[in-house]
Order: sequence, then C-alpha cells, then structure tokens
Amino acid sequence: MKAKSADKSRTKPSLAADIEAHLADLPTVQRNALGTLRRIIKSLVPEAVEGFSYGMPAFRYLGHPLVAYEAFEGHCSFFPMSPKVQASFSKELETYKTSKGTILFLPEKPLPASLLKKIVKARVREIKEKYG
Repeated sequence: MKAKSADKSRTKPSLAADIEAHLADLPTVQRNALGTLRRIIKSLVPEAVEGFSYGMPAFRYLGHPLVAYEAFEGHCSFFPMSPKVQASFSKELETYKTSKGTILFLPEKPLPASLLKKIVKARVREIKEKYG
C-alpha cells in the first residue's frame, strides 16, 4: 500500500482569514467598529503581524504584543497591552470606561481615529525603546 503524499496545493488558512472569519461572526455594528479599528492599526504599522492573543484578534510588533481588540456583549474593548501607555492617555480616555489594560467603548461610539492612532504610535515607540 502506498503512503498518501501531502497535498501541497492545500495550505493552512492565513491568520488574517481567521481574523476575518472571527469578525464576520459578530453583529454588524461591532464588526464595523472593529474592522475600522483593524484597518487603522494595519495602516499605521503595516509591518505588524496579525494573530490571536488570549483568543482575541491582536497585533505583534518586533515579536512583542502591540495591541488587541475584541467584541463582548454590549461593548467592544481595545487593549493597548501596556498599562504605562494607557495611563499616559488618561485625560483623553476620561469619557470611556477603562480597567487595567482595557479601554471599553460602545460600537456605536468607537474610539476616535485620532486617539487610536496616538495610542498605537505610543505603543510602537515603547516597544522600539524597550526591544528595538
């Protein structure tokens, strides 16, 4: 009996496809809010690698966690993955519910793109300074 050879034309789905499938399962308003957030992060840090962290869509930069995001019942969350970075934006985040490492927002009222960009850029700087 001949051993079956691996079908080389079949490849493992990309993590980006897995993330798109994950987002596709969300209610429209959450999918739209997190899709916009994802696009902004990808445009700011195109070299960041998408994947999952703790089961949530996330980005890694220079091999280190950059940020993550997820939808939960009734809200979405953005995870800067740095208490220091999050604390540095405490004034701008006053109108949002926050907890250690998490910024909660309503999908109907997502984080402003300008604030999201500032947080992501600060996180990139922090990783470069620490590991770059």
